[in-house]
Amino acid sequence: MNPAFKLSGVFVRFIASTCLVFATFNPSGYSYYHWVVNKGDSSLPLLLIAGIALVIGWLIFLRATMRSLGVIGVSLVVALLACFVWLAIDFNLVSLGSQVFVYIVLVICAFVLAIGMSWSHIRRRISGQADVDDVDQ
Repeated sequence: MNPAFKLSGVFVRFIASTCLVFATFNPSGYSYYHWVVNKGDSSLPLLLIAGIALVIGWLIFLRATMRSLGVIGVSLVVALLACFVWLAIDFNLVSLGSQVFVYIVLVICAFVLAIGMSWSHIRRRISGQADVDDVDQ
């Protein structure tokens, strides 16, 4: 068991995943997506460096998420969070066409990635069982 893992570790992973998601796209107009679409005088090598860095970040987060949660786990987390959004829409707290809805979806994506990055640690703390990858420690 890893006693050094704390809730702050999940929070750091959430902040990192939020930065990744919002750097890739957000409705404010300041994202990689908007940078590419409105390229203007931007340097192509700079766009490529930033794009490759984002792809690397996405691969790291997605691979860890899929390894720890799997397709069923990711589907369940997304379904649970989608039900909360549906409830907010049902209570007229959020409308589908609003920017708030887009931000909620982006935060949900970041949350799923953060849970995926943290799940092996959380499961080990809850169950006391180590993953196969942890045997060499």
